Amino acid sequence: MLFNSYEFIFIFLPITFGIYFWLNKKRLTQASKGWMVFASLFFYSWWNILYLPLILGSILFNFTIGSTITRLNDTNPSYKRFSPKSVLIFGVISNILLLGYFKYMDFFITNVNILAGTHWELMHIVLPLGISFFTFTQIAYLIDAYRNEVKEMDYLNYTLFVTFFPHLLAGPILHHKEMMPQFDSLKSKVINYRNISAALFLFAIGLFKKVVIADTFAIWATNGFDKADSLTFIAAWATSLSYTFQLYFDFSGYTDMALAVALLFNIKLPINFNSPYKALNIQDFWRRWHITLSRFLRDYIYIPLGGNRGGEIRTYANLFSVFLIGGLWHGASWMFVIWGALHGSAIVIHRIWQQTGLKMKTWLAWLITFNFINITWVFFRAGEWSDASKVLKGMVGLNGVILPIGLQKYLSILNPYGIMFGDYWSDINGSIWMVVLLLLGLYIIRLKNSQNHLLSFIPNTRYAFYTAFMLVLSMMSMHKISEFLYFNF
Repeated sequence: MLFNSYEFIFIFLPITFGIYFWLNKKRLTQASKGWMVFASLFFYSWWNILYLPLILGSILFNFTIGSTITRLNDTNPSYKRFSPKSVLIFGVISNILLLGYFKYMDFFITNVNILAGTHWELMHIVLPLGISFFTFTQIAYLIDAYRNEVKEMDYLNYTLFVTFFPHLLAGPILHHKEMMPQFDSLKSKVINYRNISAALFLFAIGLFKKVVIADTFAIWATNGFDKADSLTFIAAWATSLSYTFQLYFDFSGYTDMALAVALLFNIKLPINFNSPYKALNIQDFWRRWHITLSRFLRDYIYIPLGGNRGGEIRTYANLFSVFLIGGLWHGASWMFVIWGALHGSAIVIHRIWQQTGLKMKTWLAWLITFNFINITWVFFRAGEWSDASKVLKGMVGLNGVILPIGLQKYLSILNPYGIMFGDYWSDINGSIWMVVLLLLGLYIIRLKNSQNHLLSFIPNTRYAFYTAFMLVLSMMSMHKISEFLYFNF
């Protein structure tokens, strides 16, 4: 079920909200948790009920492993048949194997066939929604249990922690201690009208970002990446920037809606998106983009690898490895590996630059960072090398440069150099609206983000008007089905 669907907004969410707080009002707290678990599993099953046993099996397995680790931590060493560390390793490897089977098996078979000349048939496994997120969430839980940072012996609580529908399909990736104490708080069991008004405002922002802005950019990005045979200079840049903004407003919109829906139930999820295109360097970007994934990679991969404790060369290798893993986490494709390798290389170069003590003008730092991100998103979006090559060749002018016809009388001197004048956006069926929206996108990313607006939110007529205005425009654009991009990861 999508946040940007009529059935979610007008049926699922009101019913879930009403019954949850009615049960809490009757002091049936366990029943309210049970209802939330049922609603979340229904939400998940809406896409494909065949994968319901998968997530239930994963939850049962990880709860058992986590409980076992907790008991072993509290048991006298002389009575232990297994060490907590061995149980943890078994649990983590099992989760990785599950994720690997569903997400990477066909990728593995394809590459083995290429390298070994074999002809193994692909399994054509359909990737279950949210598997990367609920798997990483549970791996983090197991490690936290091993570190004695969490002790959860209640199966219902654990199931609610994993399945809570606002974060289930595309994050944020949570720690147990971030969410479950809130569910047990007495304040969370009573309807909070200020939270409701703030949540509606934040949800309206997120919905507007998704269905009005992101889905409009998606048209030109799809035309450029998937439909055009070649791209001239301006069309190629319009294609890359359209995807750059599509991904930004799509993921930012989802994050806003996820946090808003959780806030309706008085649950505050961690911020997962903080104006990443304002970043002045690649390290700053990753402190702002998909914050909880960056946190997971830092805490559970980078630091265990040794972090920055083994000298500069080892640190560079660890940084590069983490981003390579992060790239592959996003999908089973060499394009994601290349994307991760480019970001890993950039973070190493940035670290070396910092050590030189040299400074850079703010505007130049932003321009370099933004353009690096924009160019590397080409690999992130491309289905295969030919798609990326098509866009990148166009961006450097190898497929020709066509300028607006109105400039011909001023720049005709450029004709001998292969510069042509005419319809410069026909490759992607662009229009003047595309140019306007691209410029608007560049302007919007410099403004205060939704979390800043939420901090200054006051339930009054002005905010009510903004909320209604965005909701009405969004509802008018919800006639087409459009999934969130991060559902694919």
